Amino acid sequence: MSSSPAPAVPTVELADGVEIPQLGFGVFQVPDDETTAAVTAALETGYRSIDTAAIYGNEAGVGRALAASGLPREELFVTTKLWNADQGYDATLRAFDTGLAKLGLDHVDLYLIHWPAPGRDLYRDSWRALERLAEEGRARAVGVSNFQPGHLRRLMAGTTLIPAVNQVELHPGLQQSELRAFHAEHGIATEAWSPLAQGAALDDPAITAIAARHGRSPAQVVIRWHLQLGNIVIPKSVTPARIRENFDVFGFTLTDQEMGTVAALDRGLRTGPHPDELD
Repeated sequence: MSSSPAPAVPTVELADGVEIPQLGFGVFQVPDDETTAAVTAALETGYRSIDTAAIYGNEAGVGRALAASGLPREELFVTTKLWNADQGYDATLRAFDTGLAKLGLDHVDLYLIHWPAPGRDLYRDSWRALERLAEEGRARAVGVSNFQPGHLRRLMAGTTLIPAVNQVELHPGLQQSELRAFHAEHGIATEAWSPLAQGAALDDPAITAIAARHGRSPAQVVIRWHLQLGNIVIPKSVTPARIRENFDVFGFTLTDQEMGTVAALDRGLRTGPHPDELD
C-alpha cells in the first residue's frame, strides 16, 4: 500500500503531548477473520488510527492488516484495551504482553482499562501497571474507558498520571455533558464509542433533515457533530463504501443552529451496559 497523503485528519494533543487522530476506525464486534479486510480498507481510505481490544478477539486480525499495509509504524496510531478479567497489577502486565504479541507490535500508542468493573475493585492496581507501561514507553499514552466521574476521581486520588483519554459511549442520544465537562476540567480527552448509537441516531428526523440540507448521509452528519464538539470518534463498519463515507466528513461544517438541534436530542439512550453495573 502506498502511503500517499489522504485528506488531513485533525489531531488532538493529549495531556502527555502524544497526538491522536481525531477520526479513527473501530473494530468492535468484527470477527477476527473479517478484521484484516476491514482494517485494510480503512487504511487504504486514509484512516491511520485503529481501535481494538482484547475482548474483541481480533487483535491478530488488526496486526495482520497493519503488517501487510507497508505503512511506517510512526504513521499508525494503535489502541487496545485491558479486559475486566485481567485486571490487577501483575495480570495487567501479562495481558498487555499477550495483546502486543497478537498485534505483532513492540508498543501501542494508547492502552486503556476497558471498564472500571467496580465490583472487582482492581482498577487502581491496574492503573499502576499502566503507569509502568507508560514509563517504559511500551504504551505511548494510557487511559481508561467507560469511567464515570466517581471512578475517575477515585483513580486520580492515588496517582500523578492523569488518564490521557476516557473512551465512552457517546452519541446524539447520550451526550455525556457532565462527564465531558469533568474531562475538560482535568485535561482528559473524550473519545466516543458507538458514535452512531449502533445506527439508532441515523433515523432521527432532525438528523436526516440536516443531512438532506448538506447533501450528506446521516452518519456523516453525526460524525461531523462529534468532530466539531471536539470528541475523538471511532466509527466502525465492515462495508468498504461505508468506511469511505464515514471518512468523508471534512468538506462541510454544521452551523451553530444545527449543532444546537443535535444537542437537543440527548435522552440518556444507552446501547451498551452501564459502567456501574458491568464487572
